[in-house]
Amino acid sequence: MSRALFVNLTEAQVIASCEAENVGISAIERIPQGGTRVVCMSVEGAGTMTRKFKGKLITEEVTRERHRPRTPLW
Repeated sequence: MSRALFVNLTEAQVIASCEAENVGISAIERIPQGGTRVVCMSVEGAGTMTRKFKGKLITEEVTRERHRPRTPLW
């Protein structure tokens, strides 16, 4: 099971839900089409949040934003 989840919620809603379930977040980012990508600290946490976000999970293909420049900075 992957620790990454794509959810049709805002970053603030995802953070609040993870805190409520005591699940650590490794990375979180906004998706350009709308929604949030969240990476949980553990597989168990990802399983918990998958059950919690059951109706809000994004199942279709998602395009993420580019984080690094195309060419090196040096």
